[in-house]
Amino acid sequence: MDRTAAPLPGQHLLLDFHEARTLSLEEVENCLKRAAKAAGARVLQAMLHPFPGGGVTGVLLLAESHISIHTWPETGFVALDIFLCGAADPEPARRVLEEAFAPARVTAQLVRRG
Repeated sequence: MDRTAAPLPGQHLLLDFHEARTLSLEEVENCLKRAAKAAGARVLQAMLHPFPGGGVTGVLLLAESHISIHTWPETGFVALDIFLCGAADPEPARRVLEEAFAPARVTAQLVRRG
């Protein structure tokens, strides 16, 4: 079997948002679901956990992989991982997330997996 001709399994977009807006647990979940839809991904399950002070950690399990988030409202920092396989595209998801969190500065790294 010739594996050299096979397409790469996926794209992993790592996002760091600095001086980002603080969102509630419900807002974070809704935002992640909108991002998944914009990327062309299908949500299988959402699991999010709130922390005292408004921080949130969570993951959307997708048919195409996952989106994970960790927020630190005390510093305005948000860390996001968007790992998508197949035809799903992380860039539309990024736009949804940037609009929702309105960060002053974004650091992004795209890793091609496989």
